[in-house]
Amino acid sequence: QFFFRHDFFHESRAWGSGNVGWYYVRVDDPERAAEIARLIDEEFANSPHETKTEPEGAFVQGFAKQIGNIGAIMMAILSAVFFTILLVAGNTMAQSVRERTEELAVLKAMGFTHRGVLGLVLAESCLLAMLGGFLGLGIAWFLISLGDPSGGALPIFFFPTRDLVLGVVLVLLLGLATGLLPALQAQRLQIADAMRR
Repeated sequence: QFFFRHDFFHESRAWGSGNVGWYYVRVDDPERAAEIARLIDEEFANSPHETKTEPEGAFVQGFAKQIGNIGAIMMAILSAVFFTILLVAGNTMAQSVRERTEELAVLKAMGFTHRGVLGLVLAESCLLAMLGGFLGLGIAWFLISLGDPSGGALPIFFFPTRDLVLGVVLVLLLGLATGLLPALQAQRLQIADAMRR
């Protein structure tokens, strides 16, 4: 922050001297914020300098809307990232099953059922997804719990339980989606064909 004389500041301005862009008004009772905002706007209604009074959160969101729909942009980016992770993880699981074809055949020869092999591959896929996903969620929760680094410029800086649950669901869906095709291939594996490879 910088503190200096008001008249010195106005002398140095190239334009807009004598004008103010916005004021911060702190209210004692947050419950009366809307009422006080209305009273301020009524005071300056039909004057050469009408005001628009709103909470700080709405003010910040107004600036964000000037850039664009931040929510839609973030969802598009996250969807692209999730799809990329899905492809990479799916390819990794498929390669893992191909490399262990003989081991899966031995399990079937020992008496493992088709469903048992399917369950093993799906469980491995979900476990790997959960290890990475839960680690990421834990790091995100920890960083957010350290506090708002913007000093209040971001009015919504917390990790809602709804988003945490959504993250867990997406991790499980990722594990199931990446492991489903390799698991079905392992389930349909013929013992004789696998042993000859």
